[in-house]
Amino acid sequence: MSAEYSLEILTPERQFFQGQVQALTIPAPDGELTVLAGHAPLIVPLVVGVLRIKQEDSWKEAFTSEGFMEVRADGVLVFSQACEWPQEIDARRAQAAERRAAERLRQKRSINEHKQSKIAMARAMARLRVSQTQSKYH
Repeated sequence: MSAEYSLEILTPERQFFQGQVQALTIPAPDGELTVLAGHAPLIVPLVVGVLRIKQEDSWKEAFTSEGFMEVRADGVLVFSQACEWPQEIDARRAQAAERRAAERLRQKRSINEHKQSKIAMARAMARLRVSQTQSKYH
């Protein structure tokens, strides 16, 4: 087993995860970023996508929304607007949200409404990706 470190993931509603992990992969603005034990201190923004946690040589996936991650000497702290395990995702609701966002993108709207629709579409697509691939790493 590889070296471990402490990981805590918080959302405004709850403590999503707390425990010892071998690795964490997050979606960052420039692509995915993986943190292993002994990583240099770092603060990086999170974007909507799939977060992966390696614990006991097994990977788990979760949906994550916008936020940020802080890598410290004593562990990693993640703050996210929303995090959901695959079993917590309502796939029908995510599909409906994706359809609504796609329709809003097709309509001619203001720049701000266009940006909000793109964010809603990204969230829906990430939730669907996580809900459909929950057994990929098991």
